[in-house]
Amino acid sequence: MANTKSSLKRAEIAERNRLRNKAYKSAVKTLMKKYINAVAVYTANPTPELKQEAQARLSEAYAKIDKATKRGVLHPNNGARKKSRLANKLKPLIQAVGQ
Repeated sequence: MANTKSSLKRAEIAERNRLRNKAYKSAVKTLMKKYINAVAVYTANPTPELKQEAQARLSEAYAKIDKATKRGVLHPNNGARKKSRLANKLKPLIQAVGQ
């Protein structure tokens, strides 16, 4: 247990930051799952509407990852890796359908 006033305050701040970081990470994971599901649906039935839906989900996930990186919740390399992996899920499908 913290003894001094400053250590009590630091403990409160650490808890507040932990909860905020947890919320950001959870939101990033949720948006990534939604995007992966949209890509799976697009893979099963490649239509322009489903392609737009997948790209919209990708945009949402990118925005949340960028915001988490900016806030210091995710390391910049971690954010870049997540974005790269998301992009690589859709890229080969678009190229295959486009040919």
